Amino acid sequence: MRLVLAEDSLLLREGLVRLFAEAGFETAAAYGDAEALLADVAEVRPDVAILDVRMPPTFRDEGVRAALDLRRRHPEIGILLLSQYVEETYAVELLAAGENGVGYLLKDRLASLDELRDAVTRIASGGTVLDEQVVRHLLGRRRDPLSTLTARERDVIALMAEGRTNAGIASQLVVGTGAVEKHVSSIFSKLGLDDSGTDHRRVLAVLAWLRAS
Repeated sequence: MRLVLAEDSLLLREGLVRLFAEAGFETAAAYGDAEALLADVAEVRPDVAILDVRMPPTFRDEGVRAALDLRRRHPEIGILLLSQYVEETYAVELLAAGENGVGYLLKDRLASLDELRDAVTRIASGGTVLDEQVVRHLLGRRRDPLSTLTARERDVIALMAEGRTNAGIASQLVVGTGAVEKHVSSIFSKLGLDDSGTDHRRVLAVLAWLRAS
């Protein structure tokens, strides 16, 4: 079985190459960023691609974006995301792009070589492998996040929907602008709206509010 690996940490990358060799897999190529993997994957033709979620240059979501690109262009290649944290949005995106041959495991929870070998083998065979913590978080997403907003946060998002700025909301609620900023940050967090640098979180929050109203 041929693998390709994208991991920006040199020590971890080399360690994974050795682990995969001990597990009986051939690492055809190992890269320090996702773009290099994407550039070579058609020529290397791996069975499974293993990617970190956060890699250069922004350390936000390069790995999962590459995984989604691979899924679109090379659906025959299995994909395993390795991350230090549960990134719920990324897991949902990857699973929504295709049910077969995907995995999401947490680096710190890989307990044995057998576990890693089994995960890669199952993904290459078209299976799905998810860490139990990832599963728990995904199940938790089924609850309506708007239901977790406090009464004051509901007041704030309702005024956001009217097009008011933080200063305008503060004036309307007779509170300080700093208090409004804290409420807005809490709303973003509860709705799972991370600062991606490309999405307008204020607009997305209002859209979620309007859909539920």
